Amino acid sequence: MAHAHAAPDSAPHSAPDPAPDPAPDTVPDSARRRDLAVRAAVEQGLISEHTPLLCLLDTAGIRASAATLTGAFARALAPGTPVLHAFAVKAAPLVPVLRLLAEAGLGCEVASPGELALARAAGIAPERIVLDSPAKTAAELREALALGVAVNADNRQELERLDTLVARAATTSPIGVRINPQTGAGSIDALSTATATSKFGIALRDPGAREWLVRAYLDRPWLTRLHTHSGSQGVPLPLIAEGVRELYALAEEINTAAGRRQVDTLDIGGGLPVNFASDTVTPTHAEYVDALREAVPGLFSGTYGLVTEFGRSLTAKHGLVLTRVEYTKTTGGRPIALTHAGVQLATRTVYAPAAWPLRILPYSAQGTPLTGRPVAQDIAGPACFAGDLLAAARALPLLAPGDLVCVPDTGAYAFTAHYGYNSLPRPAVHGFTVTPSDTVRFTLARAAQPVSTIPEEAGASTPDALL
Repeated sequence: MAHAHAAPDSAPHSAPDPAPDPAPDTVPDSARRRDLAVRAAVEQGLISEHTPLLCLLDTAGIRASAATLTGAFARALAPGTPVLHAFAVKAAPLVPVLRLLAEAGLGCEVASPGELALARAAGIAPERIVLDSPAKTAAELREALALGVAVNADNRQELERLDTLVARAATTSPIGVRINPQTGAGSIDALSTATATSKFGIALRDPGAREWLVRAYLDRPWLTRLHTHSGSQGVPLPLIAEGVRELYALAEEINTAAGRRQVDTLDIGGGLPVNFASDTVTPTHAEYVDALREAVPGLFSGTYGLVTEFGRSLTAKHGLVLTRVEYTKTTGGRPIALTHAGVQLATRTVYAPAAWPLRILPYSAQGTPLTGRPVAQDIAGPACFAGDLLAAARALPLLAPGDLVCVPDTGAYAFTAHYGYNSLPRPAVHGFTVTPSDTVRFTLARAAQPVSTIPEEAGASTPDALL
């Protein structure tokens, strides 16, 4: 077998010495920066009647969240512990975001050939990339092994496929197996990945599964990692910690059976929920670490290298959608503000509003916060179906044409991953920074999609193909 396993320290970077003072998890002045950015977007012409939709990313906020993550673990881990914080690319699949986070010390967790291509386009070194997916093709696995990307196998059949591929490849890829600890669901079923019947990983509590896993590792000395991820939004910290505790116990069992430290790295996933109700950051990365230290104290002893895969908690609260109110009307006594932001940018909110409520912040046409008596009104998007609402019966100052609607907390799983309903084009995404003198500087991160490109994507070059 031609597998050459890299030393434990070669993939994750060693944790720095603990910082003397904890960094706060709440980004200071985030709301103030947002207000300045909205006003500057109007004054600088980024939002107008000709460009009625805009998406913004607060780069200082993203950097601050990355710092709270790395700092929380650095303060808890034994000095010198190898650790890689791999950003979940699916949360914000934009190359400039990946570059920004790389500068903050993060790698990438990818779950498709497209996400791997984005990570490579961002200049992320292969040893700082982790490949997860429940349906990897042989070609995807061969590419990962050739590059030296870490791979987490999802199931028994994939592990058998890797038997053949690893035997033929001289690879430095660390390889592990994803387990499903079957510890239960959070409040959002679709995002709970540790249920009894989850599609992810090898079910740890199924009859005979644990014994099979131990034997699978003993038969494959090149298996050196274990991975779990219990879900994200809606999954409470104690449930996440319980899944990690099961992972740690299995690693200890495998290493005892092997009589050596075969499993040297634990990939504990991510999944820190986000507060969408206010600007307060809760729970924090520090609280996440505290929950793990209470449930799995051995995790921080330095015995194992660590990999994390956070996404939403790093970028969600640092993105905002800004759109003009095009028209207003009253129907059945309910005021309705018709805007250009809807299902194409906040897909989960539109289809599952109870699970994914978003705040609505009203601004005047000049970019100043609107005040006035709250009136229950619908904030509607442009798509041609009745459910395309960002908010229903939301109490806000009464909006008028030309006013602005700001939708915060949309920096993950929202405008970064456009949904092409009604062939609505992708809007521009700008990063922004605020100088000490309160000057706002915008930088284009993703250009707006020209309408002229939409027909080509829809088969315009082969119009007679079906005749």
